[in-house]
Amino acid sequence: MNLELLESFGQNYPEEFDGSLDCISMAVTCQFNRFGTLFAVGCNDGRIVIWDFLTRGIAKIISAHVHPVCSISWCRNGTKLSSASTDNTVSVWDVLTGECEHRFRFPSPVLRVQFNPRNSGELLVVPMRHAAVIVSLEGGHKLVPVEDENDLNIFACYDRRGKYIFSGNSKGKILVVDSASLAQKACFRVTQTAAVNNAVKGIEFARRTESFLVNTSDRVIRVYNLKDVIGLSPGKDPEPLQKLQDLVNKTMWKKCCFSGDGEYVCAGSARQHALYIWEKSVGNLVKILHGTKGEMLLDVVWHPVRPIVASISSGVISVWAQQQVENWSAFAPDFKELDENVEYAERESEFDIEDEDRSVKEDEEQLDIDFEVDVSTKVPIPALCSSDEESDDKSALVYLPIAPEVEEPEEGYVPAQESEESNKRSSSSQHKENSSPKKKRTKTTDINLENAPTDEVHPMLAKNGSKDKNAKKPQGRPPNKDKGKSKGK
Repeated sequence: MNLELLESFGQNYPEEFDGSLDCISMAVTCQFNRFGTLFAVGCNDGRIVIWDFLTRGIAKIISAHVHPVCSISWCRNGTKLSSASTDNTVSVWDVLTGECEHRFRFPSPVLRVQFNPRNSGELLVVPMRHAAVIVSLEGGHKLVPVEDENDLNIFACYDRRGKYIFSGNSKGKILVVDSASLAQKACFRVTQTAAVNNAVKGIEFARRTESFLVNTSDRVIRVYNLKDVIGLSPGKDPEPLQKLQDLVNKTMWKKCCFSGDGEYVCAGSARQHALYIWEKSVGNLVKILHGTKGEMLLDVVWHPVRPIVASISSGVISVWAQQQVENWSAFAPDFKELDENVEYAERESEFDIEDEDRSVKEDEEQLDIDFEVDVSTKVPIPALCSSDEESDDKSALVYLPIAPEVEEPEEGYVPAQESEESNKRSSSSQHKENSSPKKKRTKTTDINLENAPTDEVHPMLAKNGSKDKNAKKPQGRPPNKDKGKSKGK
């Protein structure tokens, strides 16, 4: 991936609809890996579909859960994927093999799961109406402190480097604790007014800068700086860098996210399939992307590197990107696009090895002389490296290997019997690879939480009530019951 060739010199945000990804089953939640090459989608039938985003093809399907997948998260190097389901379980999957490495069962519904951005052996799990839990894959768990013991409707997440845990409650208060020692670092109120609609619905961090945003129920998105918040004196509330809202329609926001470079903020409406994009530095609204009318937005994510946004509504992933205009003159300054054929007049010295007519000899690079280009040295891509890193992670999983199937072999190729059997085995193994065959049973670890509400219903199941009946129908073409009768007639 040569990011210099993908660089857009104008605006760096998506402008139009660029196709959709259909997982056959109903998509619920989605997440890019850190490189933007793989795109994981959690579905309503419990499957996780991993797309190769460059080819827009399905690379792997993992039959993860029986119930709908409500949250997924990639580890830093992309080799593991964690998923939370409405059946109160959290699983960790090996992306290459599709096997479940760990499974944790909680007493109450799980709303969200997130890998520690710098430690792949640690998960942050947010159960419903309970304090967030740090789960170690090696064993053991810790409770994250809360600001108010009586207010347990919280949203919790790591900052971009996994150093702090931010948790917000329904009263608009955000508590910042150290992720290792769980010591309190800061506590502030998002809004000064003691209103009912101050609940924190989401906290998102930018990948490249120190900015983070807070989505609250008062329909305002507030952008803060991490350093300003950490250095707060007790009892003081920081002023947001920006306040983003829809003053005309008073839109409630379902999900918000930053662009890959942290320069833009994208928010999805909770009432309809509409995406609002603001420029963070100025605070002005630059684009509104409208999806199909009557659809409800479920999730929205921004590509880590490119100006591409993926949103989910009605079980289908919509991809939004920039308009691609072919400009051939960008490849050669003297290139001319012709409407019709023109007779070409060849110069006298055009195909000479050395131009005898040229009077001034220029530098070797400006002359048409071959010079060696270094194509073997691997240079780290700055967009994929953090400021505290020097090189790429060699253990990172960027692409999923897929063995090609030979449809039309060469003429005269007569395979031996042994090779035929091996081909059958390999083709059957390739066929089973995507359908994720039955694996060895994974040990399930029960996470015991004191005072956890066991009679709560997951919001995804509670809200969908009547809709969920349609969502749980078997996917694909329904069987034709009248087929046998018509034959009899």
